[in-house]
Amino acid sequence: MIRLFYSPRSPYVRKVMIVAHELGLAEQVEFIDCAAHPIDRDASIVKHNPLGQVPTALLDDGTMLADSGVICQYLDAMKPSSMFPVSGPARWRALTDEAVADGVLEALLLARYEMVVRPSEKLWPEWRDGQFDKMNKSLDAFERAAGDLGKRFDIGTIAIACALGFIDQVPCFIDIDWRTSRPALSGWYAAETAKRPSFQITKAERPAA
Repeated sequence: MIRLFYSPRSPYVRKVMIVAHELGLAEQVEFIDCAAHPIDRDASIVKHNPLGQVPTALLDDGTMLADSGVICQYLDAMKPSSMFPVSGPARWRALTDEAVADGVLEALLLARYEMVVRPSEKLWPEWRDGQFDKMNKSLDAFERAAGDLGKRFDIGTIAIACALGFIDQVPCFIDIDWRTSRPALSGWYAAETAKRPSFQITKAERPAA
């Protein structure tokens, strides 16, 4: 059993749960309610992970796993699959796509904190715009590579889909139109998320942020 500090709003948690569902391991994940926050840090998480972030996983022997990428690799080690190619160009492509997609999520979370957490008198529009520029440049790169995305299913494509889903589900990003100028990426995302139950299940379990 894996105990997982969990927020239903976290795209990183969603990435972990998509992998768990794809591997048939979702029933081995027990959710721990928590309240991760960048300012009001949840002591129940910090007790195990000094970063105080979700997802954080606890194993039966007390081992702590931090970061969605590490937890996903642990799940894959439990039941090896093709989600983490073992070597060669496919491995580096998948891991790089995951890193860039996770970077998009980090930029979006920083932008969201700027928009809804920071006091209005301390808002820094240039900071927010810089985060959105990271997102846009990364999505442009994914658009150029979209023809390849449909030929594979790995941790990189999962992470990309989670980033796109996060944009769609967060109210303060409602004005972001990422699809119009990226038809290939939009088409891939629609087809991929429609055909895989793991995407539908994890979306249904997650209320909008």
